[in-house]
Amino acid sequence: MAEYEFDLFVIGAGSGGVRAARMAAEQGMKVAVAEDRYMGGTCVNVGCVPKKLFVYASGYSQDFVDARAYGWKNPGAEFDWPTLRDNNAQEISRLNGIYRSLLDNAGVTVFDGRASIVDPHRIVVNEWSFTTKRILVATGGWPFVPEIPGRELVLTSNEVFSMPDFPRRVLVVGGGYIAVEFAGIFSGLGADTHLSYRRDLFLRGFDRDIRNFVRDEMIKKGVDLKFNHNVSAIEKLQDGSLLVHAANGSGLNVDMVLYATGRVANTAGLGLEKQGVVLHRDGTISVDDNFRTSVDSIYALGDVTGEPQLTPVALAEAMALVRHWQTGNTAEIDYNNIPTAVFCQPNIGTVGLSEEEARDSGIPVTIYKSEFRPMRHTVSGNSERTLMKLVVNTSTDKVIGVHMVGEDAGEIIQGMAVALKAGATKKTFDETIGIHPTAAEEFVTMRSPVDG
Repeated sequence: MAEYEFDLFVIGAGSGGVRAARMAAEQGMKVAVAEDRYMGGTCVNVGCVPKKLFVYASGYSQDFVDARAYGWKNPGAEFDWPTLRDNNAQEISRLNGIYRSLLDNAGVTVFDGRASIVDPHRIVVNEWSFTTKRILVATGGWPFVPEIPGRELVLTSNEVFSMPDFPRRVLVVGGGYIAVEFAGIFSGLGADTHLSYRRDLFLRGFDRDIRNFVRDEMIKKGVDLKFNHNVSAIEKLQDGSLLVHAANGSGLNVDMVLYATGRVANTAGLGLEKQGVVLHRDGTISVDDNFRTSVDSIYALGDVTGEPQLTPVALAEAMALVRHWQTGNTAEIDYNNIPTAVFCQPNIGTVGLSEEEARDSGIPVTIYKSEFRPMRHTVSGNSERTLMKLVVNTSTDKVIGVHMVGEDAGEIIQGMAVALKAGATKKTFDETIGIHPTAAEEFVTMRSPVDG
């Protein structure tokens, strides 16, 4: 008789949890997964996937305008919120089914419910109790809303995709990529959009030139950016609208407030503290290089550990963890040069060090930049511009940062990430022949540095 009912019990069926469960099952482990909300986790249900679909939807309003210069007549186009909302829900439901099928086909036992850890080798889900050799916590993050009067009146990314009605006036609160993306979405869909951020410029951690450029592009698109702005309270008025009070005494009347002020580790009710699992001050789970917590049988990966909150990172961690269990070798994850995209309008794509990070690290850098109007807009008349930037280590000639704001920036930067991983130098870029006419070719034709 087996010592445990399962070799691995995974709590959370998001990207990392599902990948780890499937790989472990394929290696012959008896695996179970518990999920209390929805298959696929944040990314599939209330994150990357629906957000990208909504970005596509919001871009059509400008596309209709641009198309007129190319001879297309499109009178009477109007946005219908229920169509987008319901089609999105249908697609997410399809993906939920795919994730469940992936687990079923791999032989993973799936439990619908919130799991808790009652001892280092025992899990309780609803009324069931199970023993397991290993436990993997992959419960991701949860939207954070500060304790202010009226916080119960706001929405987060958990609810925004399924709103019953589309608001005419919106305030997005936050300065990270989620806030910036949603401000662009609402503006593109036709809402009078405001963004509130408590500091002087959003997208902290990104290259300063990128941040300034996105700010200017968003202003051109009609988003009201309120920097150094602190929301102090939210009040519901008799007509159903919301009055947002700021610390400076100003007020703003809107129909909806969306908070995108960060995410916290989704660990409530798991029983981690009772088992002696060490948590960081911010609530994330402390793990070693092999994703093991302070309790030998309990592991954690993905957003819940505080590493870059990106789906591909969680997937890479899951594969590295299962390989570690197979081989005993250290789980090797290289967190350097992770590319990322922000689906604001225009998009941001970035990989490597920002100019500020390089200089702060004492690296001598040479900077190359190009700003231009994209070819399609020379006819359309659209004022949107594109920015591209290379950060080069002057001593080694290695390209250590590539940054872009412009259409399809994420698609372009993925290839740049491969180049940086391979150790490409500026000479490598210079010797690469571009594809003409494309925006991407600009990265291999920049010859004159903007400074030394």
